[in-house]
Amino acid sequence: MLTLGWKASAEQFGPRELLEYGVAAERHGFDSIVVSDHFHPWKDTDGHAPFSFTWLGAVGALTTRAKLGTSVVTPTFRYHPAIVAQAFATLGVLFPDRVFLGVGSGESMNETPVTGHEWPPPGERLHRLGEAVELIRKLWTDDYVTWKGKHYTTNAAKIFDKPARPVPIYIAAAGPKAAEQVGRIGDGFICTSGKGIELYRDVLIPNLEKGAKEAGRDVATIEKMIEIKVSYDPDPDRALADTREWAALALPAEDKAGVEDPREMEKRAAAAAGDAHKRFIVTDDPDECVAEIEPYLALGFTHLVFHFPGKDQERAMTHYAAEVLPLLRKRA
Repeated sequence: MLTLGWKASAEQFGPRELLEYGVAAERHGFDSIVVSDHFHPWKDTDGHAPFSFTWLGAVGALTTRAKLGTSVVTPTFRYHPAIVAQAFATLGVLFPDRVFLGVGSGESMNETPVTGHEWPPPGERLHRLGEAVELIRKLWTDDYVTWKGKHYTTNAAKIFDKPARPVPIYIAAAGPKAAEQVGRIGDGFICTSGKGIELYRDVLIPNLEKGAKEAGRDVATIEKMIEIKVSYDPDPDRALADTREWAALALPAEDKAGVEDPREMEKRAAAAAGDAHKRFIVTDDPDECVAEIEPYLALGFTHLVFHFPGKDQERAMTHYAAEVLPLLRKRA
C-alpha cells in the first residue's frame, strides 16, 4: 500500500493559513500531513516559520485520519532531545497511531541563530543525532532516566504522559553515512526528490540496506518516505512559474552552507530563480507525472509526500487529488 501525503511548507505560509490547508489536505484524500520545522525560513520577504509542535497539535485536532509528522526536526541543538521526546509523547497520546517523528542532523540557518554556537561538521552532527534518538526512545520506555552521554545529560528525567506505543522515528539522509545510520536505528527513512536517480539507486538505498544488515535488521521493516517536489497544473506556464517561489532549492550546497540570515539566502536564491524548476516535476499531464514518480516506486519508496510550490495550495490539491492520486493508487 502507498501512503500519499501533503507537505505543509511552514516556510511559505503562516500558521492559520497552513492549518486551513492541512485540513483541506485530508478532505482531498491525502493520507499524511507532513510539516517542516524551521526557525528561519529560506527567505525574508513573505517568509514564515510557525512552530511545528504547536501546529501539529492544532491540525491533529481538526483531522481524524491522516498521519502526522515532521520532515524534519533537529533534536540536537535548539531543542534538547528530552523536550522533543516530551512533545511527541504528548502528540502520540492525543492522536494514537497517527504520529511519527521525523528527525535530521540539521541546517545552521535554524540552529545557530538560536544557540550562537559554531556549526559542527557532518560527523559530529550525525553522532549527536544518533545519541539523541537513543535518548528519546529511552525516555519513552523508561522512567526517571539518568543519561550521561557525550552530548546530552539527564538526571532522573521522567515523561509522565507516554503513548501506549512509542512514536516511530523516521530519519532523514542525503548521503551514504547518514543512510547507514538510518538502516541501523531508524523506523523510517526520509529523503527528497530531484537530485538524480543515481543518488537514490546507487548511494542512499544500498547504504540503507548496508546499515540494516550490519545491525541485524530487516530493511523491509523500515518505511521509505520521499518528499516529491511536483508542480502540477492544467496551465503549464503556471506550473513552471510557481517553482520560482523555491529558487533556494536550486542553489548548490556550497552556496547555502553557513548562510543563516534569510535576507542573504533570499538574495542568493534570486540569482538561481531561472533554475528553480530543475528540482521539480513540472507538468500538466497526469500520466507524465506518474512516469516521473515511477523510478522512486521501483526503488521501494512507499510513502510519497508531495510538495507543491505555488501560493494556491487548494488549487494544487484539487487537481492532483482528482487526476494523479487515483493513477498512483491504481498502480499500487
